Order: sequence, then C-alpha cells, then structure tokens
Amino acid sequence: MTSTATPGPARAGAIPPSAVHAIYRSVNAWQDRTGRRVARLDVGEPFFSPPVEAVEAIVEAVRSGRTGYTSAEGMLTLREALADKLTSRGQDTDANRVLVCTGAAQGLTALMTSLADPGEEILLPALHWPISLQQSLLAGLTPVCYGLGSDGAPDPEAVLAAASPRTRILLLNSPANPTGAVHDPALTATLLALARERGWQVVSDEAYEDFVYAGAHVSAASLEADVPPAERVVSAVYSFSKSYAMTGYRLGYVALPDADRAATFRVVQEASILSSPTPVQHAGLAALGSGAVAAARGLVATNRASLAPLVGAGLLDRLPAGGWFAVLDLAAIGGGDADRFAADLLEAEAIALAPASGFALRPGPGGALSPDPSATSKLRLAFCGDPAVVARAAERVADFAGRWRP
Repeated sequence: MTSTATPGPARAGAIPPSAVHAIYRSVNAWQDRTGRRVARLDVGEPFFSPPVEAVEAIVEAVRSGRTGYTSAEGMLTLREALADKLTSRGQDTDANRVLVCTGAAQGLTALMTSLADPGEEILLPALHWPISLQQSLLAGLTPVCYGLGSDGAPDPEAVLAAASPRTRILLLNSPANPTGAVHDPALTATLLALARERGWQVVSDEAYEDFVYAGAHVSAASLEADVPPAERVVSAVYSFSKSYAMTGYRLGYVALPDADRAATFRVVQEASILSSPTPVQHAGLAALGSGAVAAARGLVATNRASLAPLVGAGLLDRLPAGGWFAVLDLAAIGGGDADRFAADLLEAEAIALAPASGFALRPGPGGALSPDPSATSKLRLAFCGDPAVVARAAERVADFAGRWRP
C-alpha cells in the first residue's frame, strides 16, 4: 500500500533565519523604499580593503590557469605559512593539522559535525553570533546557553551549571561577537581544565584575533602547547575576513589538536566542499605577507575611541576590549524595547543598529527558540566602518537616546 502521508519538514526547515541576515535585508529594503542613505552600524563590513597583494595574486592565479582542485586540506604552501604563523604565536602545530576552509563559518560548521554526534549538546555563550546557533542545529546538536560575567566573558560557574552528561562541545569566542569581550588567559585556562576534566571538546572562534586593544590576543590552543596532542581539547578557527577584509573571498582555516581529529575534519571537508577555491587560496597566501594587519587594527581602534559619547550617555559601561562590535544597553536610559529603539533610530536618523534579541536565542520547552529576556533592551553596534561615519553616528545615537522615550 502506498503511503499518502505528507512528509514533515527537514531539520533545516525548522532553523530560524540568522538575525544578522534578517536585519541586513530589512535595512536594504528600507533604503530602497525611502531612498535615504543609511549609516550601516548593523553589519560588520570593514571600511578598509583587501591587501593589493591579495588582489593581484587572485587575478594572476586566474590568468595563469591555477584554477584546478587542490586537496581537501588546502594548498600545502598556504598551510605551511599558516602553521608558521600559529607557531609564532605560541601554538604547537604543523601543516598536517591546519586545514583550509571556505570561510571561518564553514569551518565552524564542519568542526561541529566532526566533533559531536546528533543529539549531543553544545554550550554557547548567552550572547552569541546567531550563525553559531544555526550551525549547531544544522549539525543536529542541542544548543545550551551559558551565562556571562559583567564584562561579557564566560562565567565558569555558569558554564558548569549549563552542562549535562550530554555536553560534548564548549564554544568559546574571544575577542567576542557581539560583546567585544577578550578572555583573560587565566579564565581560558580554567575553562580548558574543565573541558579536559569533563571530556568536552572546545571550539575556539578566534576570527577577531588581531583586534585586541590592550595587550595581545592569547589563543586558547597556545595554552595547550605543553599538553600531549591526544589529550588536547582545542580546535581553533580563524578567518581572512577580518584581518585582511577578505569578506567576500570566503577563506578561513582550522587548527586541529591532533592527527586523528584532523583526519576526521578532512573527511567532512571532502564531503562538503571538495576543496576551497584555488585562486582564493593564492590570495590568502599573498595576504599573509602583506603587512596589512597593523593598518586595519589602527583604523578600527580609532573607531572604537570614537564610541566615547555612548559611554557618556550610559549606553555602554566601557569601550569593548576587542573585536568589531559593542553591545549597547537601554537600561541606563530607563529601559525599553531594543527593536522599537532601532526602528525609531532608523526612521529619525537613518542609522542602523542590530537588536540583540537575535543574538540571544535559546531553546525552550519542546525545542522552541526564544530570546533571553535580558537581551530585549540591548543592541549590537558595528564600529569597523568609515571612521567619519562611525564617529558622527555615535554622537547622533547618544543624542537620540537622550530624547527617545520607550
């Protein structure tokens, strides 16, 4: 007998759209409808451009016919250069454990697939990059959110409270999107000790590694340099989109702790991308030698300083320690709905911010997703854009907040 039952939706059909993409589309539609130019502080698109060396390298690769497949791991010359870079920053790694991916986002998705099985749990920060939630659900994992301290960094006790016997992965993100928190090495060491004790894997998202404004970034993986590879827990993810503004090139890489986990990750890459685009890999190799990072960091650091009016208005309690983003809180001006504030700000000032509720979704009873109530008064601001636009927009947001009524 032939069944006539209608099949249910695939797992992906139940995953909500990313708040980042939803806000981006809605602001684009507002611009098209009104014809007004918007100060785009809702999206992390940098004002600076990819290094000229990367541009020339990708063009030359195409013109010279270097466009065929590479291995799933990526070009050996690129992986050797990446391993040298990571080693110079305190990690114990080699080219066989560094694999190229089509952007850090694809690397994160592949890592979740390679490190855990469907039905197991992944611990995410209470305020997280929305795509991390999507990736978790797509991999069949159950996301559980852990609490953050007042500085936006993980609270180890809250991490333990969120864990269960089904926990398999702890996601760390430093410098963090959206909070701008930079994890103190002692805190990171405590979290890694918890992970080894509990048998968790750690996925360390370090896309903003070159944007720390006091001191220097310390990779979670560097804290395991003296641990035998088989006992290490950190798999670290990096991006060319931030340090080199190669957002549309889609190039990133993952450093795995040992040969076995690198081999499993390679299988996921073979099944999902075959290999990263070869001309883009040549561009990445050229970018590494360009010396462009210092100028990029300097521009964003200047923009960060221009957020001072928001501190004065009480919307920020401090300038972010790292990354490209800050989280504003309406609590200091009497509270209110961040979605309404963002909509009113867009209409009145043509400035776009991202309400933070989409960065705080968490599964509830029955798996339904809802935002953490504490996020409904918060907004994310991106400060990686045109310095003149960011500085003027910060002043206008502070002024508007003084006039706005919930």
